[in-house]
Amino acid sequence: MTERTTILQEVGQAFRENGLTAAITALVGGSLAVAATVTRKAFTNEAMLERLGRELHLERERTDKQRADDRKADAGRLERIETDIRAMRDVMFDAFQRGRTD
Repeated sequence: MTERTTILQEVGQAFRENGLTAAITALVGGSLAVAATVTRKAFTNEAMLERLGRELHLERERTDKQRADDRKADAGRLERIETDIRAMRDVMFDAFQRGRTD
């Protein structure tokens, strides 16, 4: 397994082995590497947020469409129930009226 070293360890090693110029070069190179990593992660996170935003928008549209379909089905069901209630009321009223005249 490879050992990972920190920027300061690399700078210290470069200073010991090659002097001040190499240490400064290692420090600048390490700083650029860190900056590149942070930038890459920032762009990656931004792209992920945009993708998640699109997915959320699509999911909301799907949910809204499903709710509209459910409301339409519920309205039809309610209308049939009301029709059945009116029909039963009329049947009961007619039966009651016939029962009183007999």
